[in-house]
Amino acid sequence: MQQTPDYAQLMKLAQSPAGQQLIAMLQHSSGDALQSAMNKASAGDYSQAKKLVSSLLTDPKAIALLKQLEEQT
Repeated sequence: MQQTPDYAQLMKLAQSPAGQQLIAMLQHSSGDALQSAMNKASAGDYSQAKKLVSSLLTDPKAIALLKQLEEQT
């Protein structure tokens, strides 16, 4: 069974300093691909978003930021 996301919690994390840094990293490395992935994800196609996140997970700074976000939940 798929869990429903807590959008309030997601927004809180996205607006945190670590969340903002991750978003900036994605924007810097992905440019237009990020907007395209967001558009597709809002329509239910998460494949491009998964690719972007996977590529981000190879960056040690991104991993550290994700750990910070995890501690906030």
